[in-house]
Formats: sequence, structure tokens, C-alpha cells
Amino acid sequence: MTRTLAVCTDDFGLTLGISQAIGELAQAGRITAVSCMPQAPAWRASLPLLAGLPALVQRGLHFNLTEGAPLSAELRRIWPQFLALPRLILAAHLGQLPRAALAAEWAAQWQAFADASGAAPQFVDGHQHVHHLPGVRDEVLEAISTLPSVPAVRNTGRLTGPGFGLKRWLIEGTGGWALQRALRQRGIRHNPSLTGAYDFIDPDYGGQMRGWLAALPAAGGLLFCHPGYAEQVPTVVDPIAPARVRERAYLASDAFLHDLQAADVVLGSVW
Repeated sequence: MTRTLAVCTDDFGLTLGISQAIGELAQAGRITAVSCMPQAPAWRASLPLLAGLPALVQRGLHFNLTEGAPLSAELRRIWPQFLALPRLILAAHLGQLPRAALAAEWAAQWQAFADASGAAPQFVDGHQHVHHLPGVRDEVLEAISTLPSVPAVRNTGRLTGPGFGLKRWLIEGTGGWALQRALRQRGIRHNPSLTGAYDFIDPDYGGQMRGWLAALPAAGGLLFCHPGYAEQVPTVVDPIAPARVRERAYLASDAFLHDLQAADVVLGSVW
């Protein structure tokens, strides 16, 4: 039975090497969606690449609360720099997030995307899945529910496939299950499943992919990935930079197409 896989590349705009790799993969028909960071260091330099993406490649907002500094003055007064992910998770689950300032930051990142791209995001998700955290989740869903056209949302409540089992459980348990329930209750479009979680250390990304494809449910799913080129002069601290290079090489290869065909999987939208 043929199944559908959406391939979403995260972190567009973080570095120019990441944006260039994503642009090339989009032109080659290897991905279906691009998730953008409009507050990231290379966002402005990456805009020509965004404008040149094929029309069928969806553009989304990769809401960020853990990398760099806030865009909004409201949140900068409280957090001059974003919190590291463990601190953010703890604050979210203790109910200690500055909700009004988070709403302002969401609005700032959304508007920055819309101003630069000339359109609203077609979908939303979160850098390191922050969009599903308690408090953050509520602000995001309230904000998009008032829009004339509600974007799709990355569902993190059902992770499939082999790989880093603890990481899959942490994603689901820190907010994924609650987000999935909320998306269903509100009738918001979302992916039926999510795959692509691993430790960023395994050198055999193709082997990981074959496992994810084998476990893809009949309803299909969305794969999140992080391809990129190595930066000659790094502009950000990027602990997964070597993994980005491996992911780009595999996604650009004939092996990826062969693996899709062997698993009877086609690329497409799953919202």
C-alpha cells in the first residue's frame, strides 16, 4: 500500500549553509516543506533562496524560544537571551512562563515571516518542539484560531519508527500528547504522525531513514530533518552541524529515491 511522507526541513535562516542546502533539496524535489526562523542570524541573507523555492514547497514558521535573542521588546525585557531547552521545559511545566510576553514574541516572529515572505505561514511548528509546551501551546493555538485561514500545526503527539526511544517519549510527554488532543478538539489540520527523531550521532542516516519508512503508518506522516552545509566560518554554535552534512548528502542522493521506492512511499502533504 502506497503511503505518503511529508519531508520538512527545519531551521531555514539559522545559517546561510543551512538555507542553501534546503534550497537545493527543494529544487531537486526531495522535500515538501520548509520551516523558517525569521529571527535567526542568516534570515535576511536567506530570503532570495526562500523566494526561489518551488510553489509546491510549503513555507512555515519555526517558532523559536531557545536559540538566540527574542524579537519582541516585551520578551527581551524579561529574557535578553532565550532560555536553554531544559530550563524552558521546566518553567513551562511549573507554570512560570511570561505568557503576555510570549504572545508578543509569537506575534513578532509571525509578522517578521509575513513581512519578509509576503504571505502568512502555511503551517507552524517549534524549534526543538517548543510549540507544544504548556503555556506556549495555549498562546499559539489561541493566536492561530482567530485567523481567517488557520494554518496547519505540526503534531508531536505520535512519534513513529526506530531510533532514540527516550527522545521520542520526551517529545510526546513534554507536550506532544496534549497538543494532539487540542488539535483534534479544535479541528486544526495536523500530520497524523511524526518521524525523524534520533540522536544526531549515528553516521548511517540512510539506515535510520529505512527504519522510519518501514514504520510509516498507512495514514502517512511527517519527517522532520535538519540538512545543511558546513560553515567555513561558523556564525552560530551548532552542536548538530556534522549531522546536518550527513542528512543533506543522503537526501540529495539516489539512495533516498531508491529507499522511497522500495518502501512504496511517495512525497507529499499530510496535513
